[in-house]
Amino acid sequence: MRNRSFNLLSLFLVICLASTLSYAAKKRPRRAPQQQDERIYLVHADVLHYDQWTNRDAQILNGKVQFRHKGATLNCDSAYFYEASNSFEAFGHVKMVQGDTLSLVSEYAFYDGNDEMAIARRNVVLKNRGTTLYTDSLNFDRLYDNAYFFEGGKMVDGKTTLVSDWGEYNTKTKVAVFNFDVKMRNKDMYLTTDTLYYDTHNSLARIVGPTDITSGRSHIYSERGYYDTKNDRARLLDRSVLTNGGKTLVADSVWHDEKSGLSKAYYNVVFTDTVNNNMLTCNYGEYDDLRGYAMCTDSAVVMDFSQRDTLYMHADTFKIYTFNINTDSVYRKIHAYNKVRAYRIDVQAVCDSLVYNSQDSCMTMYRDPIVWNQRQQLIGEEIQVFMKDSVVDHAHVVNQAFSIEQLPDMENYNQVSSKEMLAFFENGTISEAHAKDNVLIIYYPEDSADSSLIGLNYTETSELRMYMENRKMKKIWMPKAEGTLYPMSQIPPDKKRLEGFEWFDYVRPISKEDIFVWRPKKPGTELKPQAASRKKKKS
Repeated sequence: MRNRSFNLLSLFLVICLASTLSYAAKKRPRRAPQQQDERIYLVHADVLHYDQWTNRDAQILNGKVQFRHKGATLNCDSAYFYEASNSFEAFGHVKMVQGDTLSLVSEYAFYDGNDEMAIARRNVVLKNRGTTLYTDSLNFDRLYDNAYFFEGGKMVDGKTTLVSDWGEYNTKTKVAVFNFDVKMRNKDMYLTTDTLYYDTHNSLARIVGPTDITSGRSHIYSERGYYDTKNDRARLLDRSVLTNGGKTLVADSVWHDEKSGLSKAYYNVVFTDTVNNNMLTCNYGEYDDLRGYAMCTDSAVVMDFSQRDTLYMHADTFKIYTFNINTDSVYRKIHAYNKVRAYRIDVQAVCDSLVYNSQDSCMTMYRDPIVWNQRQQLIGEEIQVFMKDSVVDHAHVVNQAFSIEQLPDMENYNQVSSKEMLAFFENGTISEAHAKDNVLIIYYPEDSADSSLIGLNYTETSELRMYMENRKMKKIWMPKAEGTLYPMSQIPPDKKRLEGFEWFDYVRPISKEDIFVWRPKKPGTELKPQAASRKKKKS
């Protein structure tokens, strides 16, 4: 009675599996006629017998059973061989071997020689060279080299492990497709998604939907791209997001190498640093995390949010260098060069190149630098701005310093020229200014009653100190000086402007969009470094 029940159950399984095979056959293309022998051959069995009452269509095989079919051999403990339908059921220690690269083991299997389809169940293990697939339910299509699992599976490829609810693997192309609750993990990376294509030959994962990747200190979100699990390299598309310690990189295309720490970004690049409250945009950028080096170019803009109003700065190229990295004495230098233009509501600037050193919080502007603050303009051969807690602490104008303030009448200007100038700030507002060596001054004193101009005061001295309060002059100090006060109606025309005077309003950036429009000085108004100054600098 027990054997009869067992045989009836086996027959029921055959009917169900035959229905599965019939459905699968409808889903795949029909194969072309082949000359190769299609028959399954029984190679060996210790015992062979028939039981016409329980399963008259099958040969019942026991003990070291072995079949051969089209280059593959299958071994098991016992089997039902349906010679008429060219199929068999295998029970116990089932193992199919195809060539020297593929093996399939399970506790139970049904094989149809006509469709070349193997259905394996319970503790299934498929091995193909260095790749192993574990599942409880697997259908292996030998005709198209496809293995399907649909009740959960785990694939191990070298040091990479993938699990999902459903998937398929092609033993010829070495490409696997995983669906539903996909998880990929290796020593340095963890990936989650709902759909993933994985090339085991090249250890390459293809991202085709919302995917999260954690690797070291980096987190990646992408909906399309590729990840090389062997080399920890990613090529990310469609505005993928890379995050690392408060820094976020977004671009149309991102290439990232976790081992070398190198990232490259292409088109519509946005780099945000929430720690230092700044942002950088460009069309090409690269970043070396291990060396602390960064570069960006092509419509590059740096935005600083540390103050109440945002500062926008454009240059052809920005570069960041890090020194003494991973030490307590780390510091950085930022280089901006070729056609630097900056705009903030209260301050604007232009120069040829700029360097910021975090070691002394100094920003140095080179070659024809100009800085504007409301109606004031400052020029010199070199302008150094020192920061403290992200706020201007003091500024130093080196050689040919020239400060100009446009008066409300738009026709007259207060002017100071000297060899060098120093300006000191409190809470972002100038509180004190010094001018040294060969100081020339044009100043228009005002009537305290109606603020009308009294006249023009022309002064020559060796040093000038001005003390400010609420942006207005409170006190002036200078040593021995020579000067003349001209009434407004008696000002000589040649005394209204100091030598070298130029009001560069046509150069000044007028908006954050205007930083992209380079407007050079008019020919002949460029500041030419003095030979004596250069010689002194070298010494």
